[in-house]
Amino acid sequence: MKGWPYDNAVAEATYRVMKTDFVNQMQFCSLEQLQIECYDYVNWFDNHEIHGTLDYLKPIQYRQQALKKSFDLVLTIQ
Repeated sequence: MKGWPYDNAVAEATYRVMKTDFVNQMQFCSLEQLQIECYDYVNWFDNHEIHGTLDYLKPIQYRQQALKKSFDLVLTIQ
């Protein structure tokens, strides 16, 4: 089965942003420091960075909005 050409587009875009914003801007003295800094970066990216593809919301805000819409839809159906 052939793959769809855009299968990896989201992952590749995410890796590109991570390399540009995080990896290329820092030097790591140890694997432990890399793990801590990576955890901090992912936490910041997921909770504080706004994204154009998410209507310029933070990912956590976008998820909460989607959950609220789903919950409201369920309530209107019942």
